[in-house]
Amino acid sequence: MGTCKTLVRTSFFVLECGLGTTRCSLSPVSSSLFFSSLLSHTHARLRVASRRCFTSAQVAASIEPIGYIDEALHANSIIEPPEDQSKDTVEHLLNNKDDVTKLMKMKRKPLHFESHRWFPYLDSFKSGNGHLKSSEILEALDPYIMDERKERFRNVVKNRSYSVCLVVEGLSDFGNVSAAFRSADALGFQSVHVIACDSFKRYRENRHVSMGAEKWLDIELWDSAKDCFKVLKSRGYRITTTHVGMDAVSIYDMDWSCPTAIVVGNENRGISDEALELSDLHCSIPMKGMVDSFNVSVAAGILMHHAVCDRTSRMGCHGDLAIQERQILLAEFSLRHNRNAISIVHEYAKRKAALLT
Repeated sequence: MGTCKTLVRTSFFVLECGLGTTRCSLSPVSSSLFFSSLLSHTHARLRVASRRCFTSAQVAASIEPIGYIDEALHANSIIEPPEDQSKDTVEHLLNNKDDVTKLMKMKRKPLHFESHRWFPYLDSFKSGNGHLKSSEILEALDPYIMDERKERFRNVVKNRSYSVCLVVEGLSDFGNVSAAFRSADALGFQSVHVIACDSFKRYRENRHVSMGAEKWLDIELWDSAKDCFKVLKSRGYRITTTHVGMDAVSIYDMDWSCPTAIVVGNENRGISDEALELSDLHCSIPMKGMVDSFNVSVAAGILMHHAVCDRTSRMGCHGDLAIQERQILLAEFSLRHNRNAISIVHEYAKRKAALLT
């Protein structure tokens, strides 16, 4: 379309130049011939521009979404309107708990499920009156996801871990929440928790900061540090709050191979007194400059990056999911990949049920 506009502007510019440079020197007859020739030339260029615009539109329409094979080629495919991205933002999720829950597709364990090693999903996805296992979900969606995308999913899942999770408490700058989410996803952290200091607070839109990382994370929202920490401790986590104090331990002296919840606090007030009192350990990042603190999203990134490095040096890698857990999380990612995925899996379940009857 840009080429089309350029050619049209160029054609009229040529027409204007012709008028300006030949007005005084041409006779009436010559002028008439000149204008006829110039207008024919202009019309020809406009026709070329029109054909180019039409061709460009055809090419644009033929490009398929990244990661998905053209579903129209499959007789049993389900075609839906494009996903509404306005609802797929960190701002929307943090202010709508129901949508956070809907973001996670596979059946989850009960909230207060006690475990020494936490993995949130069961090998079950509800479809109609029945349930599908992760292997069936992957089988149903396999023809619709491109090989490059499936390989990307496998590599990401291989390096994912629930053994260390991020907790952000009462952040008032929404850009910091988005940046922390982005770092968590990039470093292989699957679980993030948000404790709100004001459940009615509205945040500014910063989707460009998170780069869509929230789509691939497990996000849990809490009204208080007490509620959040109680559940995390039942899942086997030690609660580590970032705090500059005499009793704070350097992050470089910690063993990050233990299940740990990293808590970062408000940009101005830091960690709340309630969270400090309920935590198991206070930690700090050694400072070598004149200032005594990092930006909270930067601090979160440093903490998570060091945790990954420490775990890799002690265990050989950060990702620690069992084979079955990887398959379940792979199915979860496949279901989140595109809204069409849910419809395709439901159709698969219907066909399977029909064969059994």
